[in-house]
Amino acid sequence: MTGYLPREITPRLLRALGQLPVLVLSGLRQSGKSTLLQKEIGLARGHAYRTLDDFATLAAAQSNPESLLERAAILDEVQRCPELLVTLKKSVDEQRRPGRFILSGSANLTLQGHVTETLAGRAGYFTLHPMTRREQRSATLQEPFLVKFLRAPSLPAGKADPVTEQEILTGGLPPACLGSAEGVAEWFRGYVQTYVERDVRQLSQITDLIAFLTLAQLAALRTAQVLVISTLARDAKLNAVTAGRYLDLLETSFLIRRLPPFLKNRSSRLVKSPKLHFTDSGLAAHLAGITSLESGRDDLLRGALFETYVAQNLAALLEAHSPDAQLAFWHEQGRHEVDFVIETGSRVFAIEVKAATRWSATDLSGLRAFLERTPACIAAVLAYNGREAVKLDERLFAIPCGKLLE
Repeated sequence: MTGYLPREITPRLLRALGQLPVLVLSGLRQSGKSTLLQKEIGLARGHAYRTLDDFATLAAAQSNPESLLERAAILDEVQRCPELLVTLKKSVDEQRRPGRFILSGSANLTLQGHVTETLAGRAGYFTLHPMTRREQRSATLQEPFLVKFLRAPSLPAGKADPVTEQEILTGGLPPACLGSAEGVAEWFRGYVQTYVERDVRQLSQITDLIAFLTLAQLAALRTAQVLVISTLARDAKLNAVTAGRYLDLLETSFLIRRLPPFLKNRSSRLVKSPKLHFTDSGLAAHLAGITSLESGRDDLLRGALFETYVAQNLAALLEAHSPDAQLAFWHEQGRHEVDFVIETGSRVFAIEVKAATRWSATDLSGLRAFLERTPACIAAVLAYNGREAVKLDERLFAIPCGKLLE
């Protein structure tokens, strides 16, 4: 375990392992799935490790799948052989013991209908997001401030440690955020090349990889914006159907997520299109060609990458600690918007992100409008990159991002 940093989601995975025969862990390539499964989950409990990236193992899965299922096993990159799942289902039905098989892959298996149909009632599905700020700092023993705030809104203690430019530009993929800063750009170049030449070819019959990469780069420039496929398609010189198919592939392989709109309040001018977010701020910055976040150079994209960084942390924290919570955004056409809305049961929380170290009254207008239109909203937070937390009203808070993600 030397040098290994524990992940937020491990306790939840261990609970599922004791309850269900199959555990499915998906996530962005290089997010740390294999390391997590080998270090903390499977091998310590006697699971054999098999990766379908290995040609011999893939050949065995295709020709003699029973040979891989004779004992409890971790089956990595399982999306490379979907037909293996039919045999796995038969094996599980014959011996329905908890924790028998752990499947992982860099494709979102819940978006591939045949997988969920085959394993219905037999599997639990989980996503490993890029590393949180807490994980990178080896600070996961304490309950996250966000979870405590959702339970009972209050101010955090002490001063915050602001999010740095380097944290946003390196993101949360372990080889990038834990390695040498000098090698990050080269690592991302290799990552994108491997993704395009390998994963894309495996998941879809795309002949024009250059057009696909161009669309991915244009999508990175639009991270944290409402998605308008027709505009994106026009700029990429593609028809809307092809652009939509490419976006589906980016989502299936976890490069992007589409954040749904929150529609449960009294406004009649709500934007109903999803918001586009890259799942890793470092990867988004690389694809967008951003190497510096100096104030004044491109403040819109600077703010978007900061918001993307917050989004990936929120998604990971909720996945690990509040899996029933729903993450959305709110946008009233031509008037107000709120970057994130967290809905947990009947309770609603609003978060507006600001990359600057200071804020003004105008930065609160969206939150105040949301509070007025949403009686179920328990608390609204302006998450800024300063140090001091302040309670501004009965349900309105200004909380540093460093504390919100602590």
